[in-house]
Formats: sequence, structure tokens, C-alpha cells
Amino acid sequence: MTAQSLIPRKLLFANANAFGGRLSPDGQWLTWIAPFEGVLNIWIAPAAEPHSGGPLTRTKGRPITWQEWTADGRFVIFVNDETGDENNHVFIVDPRTKELRDLTPIDGVSAQIKMWSRQVPGKIVVGLNDRDPRWHDLYIVDAVTGERDLLWLNTQDFGNIDVDWQLRPRCARSSSLDGGSKLWRIDGDEVTPWMDLDHVDSWLTGPIIFHGDNNRLLMQTCVARETAVFTWLDWRSGEETVIVGHPRFDVRNVLVHPTTFDLEAASIVGARQDWLYVAPQVQADFEIIRNTLPGFEFNIVSQSDENRTWIVDAHKAEQALTTFLYDRDKGTMTELFRARPALDSYKLAPMRPVEAKSRDGLDLLSYLTLPAGITTERPDTPLPMVLDVHGGPWSRDLYGYRGDHQWLADRGYAVLSVNYRGSMGFGKAFVAASEKQHAAKMHDDLIDMVDWAIREGIADKSRIAIFGASYGGYASFVGATFTPDVFCCSVPVVGITNLQTLLESMPPYWSGFADFMYRSYGDPKTDNGQALLAERSPIHKVDRIKRPMLIFHGANDVRCKIAESDTIVAAMQANGIPVTYVVFPDEGHGFAKPGNRIAYLALAEAFFAMHLGGKCEPFGSDLDDSSHQIRSGAEIFDMF
Repeated sequence: MTAQSLIPRKLLFANANAFGGRLSPDGQWLTWIAPFEGVLNIWIAPAAEPHSGGPLTRTKGRPITWQEWTADGRFVIFVNDETGDENNHVFIVDPRTKELRDLTPIDGVSAQIKMWSRQVPGKIVVGLNDRDPRWHDLYIVDAVTGERDLLWLNTQDFGNIDVDWQLRPRCARSSSLDGGSKLWRIDGDEVTPWMDLDHVDSWLTGPIIFHGDNNRLLMQTCVARETAVFTWLDWRSGEETVIVGHPRFDVRNVLVHPTTFDLEAASIVGARQDWLYVAPQVQADFEIIRNTLPGFEFNIVSQSDENRTWIVDAHKAEQALTTFLYDRDKGTMTELFRARPALDSYKLAPMRPVEAKSRDGLDLLSYLTLPAGITTERPDTPLPMVLDVHGGPWSRDLYGYRGDHQWLADRGYAVLSVNYRGSMGFGKAFVAASEKQHAAKMHDDLIDMVDWAIREGIADKSRIAIFGASYGGYASFVGATFTPDVFCCSVPVVGITNLQTLLESMPPYWSGFADFMYRSYGDPKTDNGQALLAERSPIHKVDRIKRPMLIFHGANDVRCKIAESDTIVAAMQANGIPVTYVVFPDEGHGFAKPGNRIAYLALAEAFFAMHLGGKCEPFGSDLDDSSHQIRSGAEIFDMF
């Protein structure tokens, strides 16, 4: 072990060695994601000889991060954009010839893969917003010829349309002016209202997948319940049968049979993930996996059609993602690959779930990571701490391997991630408590957990930083403006500074999401809504900033446009407030290219070292393969 030396940034954040394993439907072939000439591509090998493989694609641009086999096993399919602008294309590659084709060669369109099916082999349902950028029409695409036939002209302004295994549109969702949504039944050409959902129920209720007989629909629903459960809905009679649920936590993931689509198991996530069994025979398999991998979180990510071979992804705080082939007949687990095997030479830090009450009585489940050398629940003396805020905000932090936690803990910091109100998985009252509480009670939750860490002797009150991306970037701006005395520095990444402009500039294909956003943040079409949005926007409190700030943004971000950062940087400069601002001209809402990602983290690490006093790996060559532009405050990095 070399715990006394810093873990190199590149081992934590450069391209993973291998991940994303998928089985062909017949179980004979294995595909996965791995670098080829420095770019993440799809690789392929016989499942029986996984180490004899080679690249299936050889793309040179943005990394491929997801891939899957079509249901008939003829092709491997993936999506990608060119510049981070989220105008995704749907690509298909023939594993026999390695021929790569773009099934949606239309500029300026965000293509969506909706469905492919064993019952209609060779066809793929794709959503395209070329007719109207706000709404996706559905097309059936022939995987061999690339020919497209219109399946559903979306003139009803449906935000989502679900199809069954016969590739027939069966149900849809539209938004309601109150921020909720309406579900619709589709029976041939007849479209009828099915269910009205309020603001919170709409977020936790909706179709998951049709059963293989196309007569039952697996639903997640929290209607008339506090937590979301999985149910089977008889499509003809409307009768609903609850299959699995939990009194405190929402159901999360499902394991279904690969051809019948019977529900076999479901997960819930409290402090750790747990599995609830529906099919008794699956419990024995999960016990074998659990006994083979004690302490690991795991998910079944791919299954052969006969359901006797699984691919299992597993990780824990101290070990990055590891992928296994599980033979159900033999009960054996065979390791296929590790995402970051070089980390085996280093001692990684454990992660501890911690829970405390908010000032108004909510349970705030959070995750704390201390430097690996600390074996007690509290350090001998308080540490500098980074409050690492998740995005969404309707996401959540989970237990497990996290490169950001390991990186910051290795540099000598306590790292705290808080599931503030609005985080998913804790029941609908916890989500409802976040309505219009941005920069208010949602931020109070963060401060309450910071205060907890100070009281517990974990955090040094004078050396606490706030850091995060997307909503976490907004929270970092809020920390610098609404509570300027709490944090000694802030690092917002692709963050929001003006809620009004955020809501006015959402991507056009978010139209079905707009009313929910207005209900959640404030309605920019009303005077009261505009006043609330202004009150909660950091751009209007720039004069309160008194601590150092390092801002990152991608120039092609369509979710949180670069103007969000440009305007606050200009306002800080006009007020004589120092700021360092870094832009990546070839990135969007996050930094996908490994050279850019490494440069961003190297700059952030140096900034934290200046203001928190932790360790810092020298830049070396970590800025060389990056497009970054330091548009303000470059002088602070002169010493590095």
C-alpha cells in the first residue's frame, strides 16, 4: 500500500479501464465500454473468452458512455452528441462487420431511443423533435435499412409517450398548469384521460414497462400513499395490484425477467441499498452474490434471454466498480473487469452514513468520508471540510464508491454530502417540503448538517468549502451570497445564478417539464413568481460575496447556459470582487472529455489547497490536454 502518497488524479478521474458490460440476448457475446486511442468506445468479446476482445467502434470525438444490444441480437446501439449540446444521434453498429451507421442524421435534433422489442425484431422506436423542437414525434426505424416510418404525430403536446412490446403507443403524459401532470390512455386512434396527478405525485408516479403479454403495465405510484410502490395495472379492467413497497423509502430499481418481464425483485435505498424479492428463486441467487461480495452494493445490469447468465455490477466505498459474470446454474461469480484497477495499490477511505434533524424536524440522511488514515468516527482534531452538494435537485446521494469523495479525502479533507429536502427516495412529503424552498429551507438543510459536523468535532468552522455541479453549483453560489460567513470559499460548476433566466431559457424539448419547474421554483409569468425568483437568485446578492470563488462552465451547456456564470462574473468584476472563471468551449452540462475533466479537477484541487490548506498534486501535464480558458483570475494559479 502507498497510503502515504497522494492518489494521482488521473487514477481517479481519467478514462475508466472498463465498464458498462452487456450480454447479447443469446448470452454468447459480451460488449463493454473501454478506451481506444484515448476515447471511450465499445469493445466486444465472446462471453466465454472475455479477455480476448477488441474494439467494436473506433470513434474519435466525444466518449461513448452507454451501449446495449438490440433485442434480436443483430446490432449494438448507442447515443452520442458532438459538443455537449445534447443534440444526440442514435447510432447502430453491426458486431459482425463493425459497420457503424447514424440512424438519425439530422442536425439540431435531440433524438431519443424509446423502445426495441423481441416481438417486433429489427425495428426501433425513436423520438425526434425535428417537426417541433418542443415535442418528440415517434418513428419506427428499420435497423437494417435506416428507413423511418411515422408511428405517432405528437400534436397533443405529450411530454412522453410509452409503447408496448408490439411497438404500439399505449399511454402518454402531458403537463398540467398546476405543476402536476395528466396520464392518457391510447387505444388505437382513441386518446382518453386516464389519471390526474398533482405536483408531487406526478414526480413519483408513472409507467415503467409492459408485461410480455402487453395486457399488464408495471407502474411506480405514490397516489394515496406516502412512499412509491410498484404495482401491476390490468390494462383492460384498471385493477391495480401492489407488488412491493416500503413504509419509509420509495422503491427504486427493478429486476424483471428478460423475456416475460415478470417483476422478480425491487430495490429500496435508505442508508444502503436493500433488495425486496418478488420471485422466490431470485433470493437464492442474491444471497450467493451477497456472500461472494460482502459489503458491496450490486445491481443486475444485463441478462441473457434464457435468464441463466447475468452481468453483475458491484462496488463499495473502498472499491470502484467491478463487473462479474454470474452463472445461475453453477452459482459461480467470475470477475470480468474493474473500472479502476490501479486504485488497488492505494488505501481508499470508507464512507459513513450519518443522520441528523433539520431545524424543522426532517431526517437528513447524509454521507461522510474522512481521510483513509482516520479509523475512528471523528478525527482527533477538526478537519477542513468540503460540502459536496448533489445536483438535480431531485436526485440523491448514495453510499458507494465516489471518486470525488476519495479525491478530497485523500487531500486531507472531511467530505460531506447531504440529502437535503427534495432529494428522491424518502417519500413524497420529503419532496413536497422542497416546493419554492430554493435558497431557503433547502439551503438551511445544508447549513444544519454543516453545523452538525462542527458540533461533532469533524469540521473546522473556519475552513469549510461548498462545491457542486448543476443544482450543486447553484447551492455553491447561494452559499457565497446568502450565507457568506459560513464558507471560506466556493466552487460552483455549471451552476445557476438567476432562476428567472434559467426558467426562460430551458431547452425547447423541456416544454412538458416547464409547469413542474414553475411550481417548484416560482412562475416567471406572474409578478409574484418573478419577485420570488429574484429573491432566491444569487445574481441579485453579488455585493454580499466576501470569500474567494472559482467558477467553471461549459460553453455549450443547454440546461444551465453559460450566461448564468458570465453575468455573475461580470457583476463581481464591476463590484471589484476577485473571481476566477474557467470555461471549456467544447463542453456542455459537465465535462465529458477526460483531458478537460482532469484539468478542471487539477484547478479545483489547487484552489482548495489555497483556502483549506490540504495537500495538492502538482499540475504536471494535467492541463495540457484540455481546452480550458481561464477568463478571469488566472494569476492565482501562478504558484502551481
